[in-house]
Amino acid sequence: MTPDPIQPWLERWRLVPDGEAFTTRFGSRLAPVRTAEGAAAMLKIAGHPEEARGGLLMAWWAGDGAAEVLAHDGDAILLERLEGGRALAAMALGGEDDEATRILCDVAARLHAPRPAAAPSSLVPLDAWFAALFEVAPREGGLFARAAPVARALLADPHDAVVLHGDLHHDNVLDGGPRGWLAIDPKGLVGERGFEFANLFRNPTAERALTSGRLARQVRVVVNRAGLEPERLLQWIFAYAALGAAWSLQSRDDPAPGMAIAEAARAQLAR
Repeated sequence: MTPDPIQPWLERWRLVPDGEAFTTRFGSRLAPVRTAEGAAAMLKIAGHPEEARGGLLMAWWAGDGAAEVLAHDGDAILLERLEGGRALAAMALGGEDDEATRILCDVAARLHAPRPAAAPSSLVPLDAWFAALFEVAPREGGLFARAAPVARALLADPHDAVVLHGDLHHDNVLDGGPRGWLAIDPKGLVGERGFEFANLFRNPTAERALTSGRLARQVRVVVNRAGLEPERLLQWIFAYAALGAAWSLQSRDDPAPGMAIAEAARAQLAR
């Protein structure tokens, strides 16, 4: 039997299990624990380079806009456990969609704020992040082929480049109680600030994202809260939704939801 990678870190950091450990789709191992002082925490052992890169970024944020890192060494990270009772997905699906989006914009603003220390060298540039779209577009044509030049134009002329979470959405921002809303699970990218908000329009569910009038309304909310240009934001939504559909094709998942959101954004751009 393969030994559980959690065990050595329980001993090293004097942690007590506080629930069932589990494995993510990226192969990372997580376990709710308590520290020697009794504080609730989450131990995570990265199972993929992308996850390890996210741990470095969490440490760099130092608890400002993100869960606090209590300990970090290589692929292992110990985070404060966020146990507030609210959830952004539930808010968005329960009549508070606009407020959930405003909260996500406010968290993004905190994450994008300048830091005195140099950012991690492992951050991935956005042009590399879009590789799947550029690979799929010549083969599949259609909406992919229309989205690829839009993405290339955005990437060639970045506005307001910052360190990016890279996967900011309703399930990656948690209620930290008195500490407010805090981000987890970043991808660790660097590029134009406007890209960060594109993923909000694919969440919290495809059904909600594709509700009639929802995209246009949430564009207005994000533009007003984050100070973005409406047309450029729509271009990012179009490009990113097509990228998501390209990822789905590569992993043999259904690209239809991503394609539908990309088409909705393209239709808004054409108006």
